Amino acid sequence: MRGAQPDSYKTEELLAGVIAGLIGDVRHVAVGNASPIPATAALLARERGGGRPYVSLLQSRKHNFFTAGGCELFDCAGQGRIDVFFLSGGQIGGDGSINLVSIGDHDHPSVRFPGSFGSGYLYYVVPKVILFRLEHSRRTLVPKVDFVSAPGTSPDNVYRTGGPIALVTNRCVFSFEKSKKRFRLDSVHPGHTIEEVRDQTGFDFDLPADVGETPAPDADTLRLIRERVAPELAEVYPEFTAKIFNIRH
Repeated sequence: MRGAQPDSYKTEELLAGVIAGLIGDVRHVAVGNASPIPATAALLARERGGGRPYVSLLQSRKHNFFTAGGCELFDCAGQGRIDVFFLSGGQIGGDGSINLVSIGDHDHPSVRFPGSFGSGYLYYVVPKVILFRLEHSRRTLVPKVDFVSAPGTSPDNVYRTGGPIALVTNRCVFSFEKSKKRFRLDSVHPGHTIEEVRDQTGFDFDLPADVGETPAPDADTLRLIRERVAPELAEVYPEFTAKIFNIRH
C-alpha cells in the first residue's frame, strides 16, 4: 500500500519520483555527469526494487564499476547491457532531437554548448532514454534544433534499438510517440496548467482529452529519498544534497 500523501515536498523530489516510475523494471541504469535528479531517481528505483536495477553513477567511486571511463560505458551500451540512460540539451526539438553544440550559424554561433560527447551513439543503442530539462521554455523546447547532436528518430531502414521514451521538465511530463515522431502531454505538475505548458513550449505536441496532474510523491517515496537515497548521493553531489536535503558529506 502506498503511503499517505505528505503535506510538503520539494520539486526535486517530485521529479525524482516521476523519473523512477519511468525507469520501470530493468537490469541496469547508467547516469552521466551533472545529473543529480536523474541520479536520485535511479537510486530510488533501486531502493524500491530491493537492489534492482543495478545503478552506475559515472562520477561515483562507490556506484561505478567502469574503470576506463567512457569507452567502457559505450561498450556496455553497445552490447545491450544498459537499459536506461538520460540525456538533455541546450535545445530539445519536437521530434525528440537534441542540440548540445550551438545555436545560430555553426561557424559563428550566438551560443556554444559543451558538446555532444557520446549522445549521438547512446541515443541509438539504449532502449529507454529519458530526456530531462529543468528549464521548460520556448528557447529550450523548440520546433527544430539548430544543430542535431542526436536525432530523436531514424528512417525505417535504419537499425536502431534506442531512443527517447519521455521528456520530464519542471512543468510537466511528455511521452514520446515513436510512430508519430512527436511528443504527447501525459501530465502536468502540481501548481502548473495545460495552458502554461502550451504557452511555454515551442514545439507542437499531442494533447489528450484526459491529461491529469502528476502525482505528488507519497510518504514512502519521500522516506526512501531522504533516508536512503540522499546519503548515498552525497558522495557524488555534495552541493545538491546539502541544498535539498541539508546533508553534508
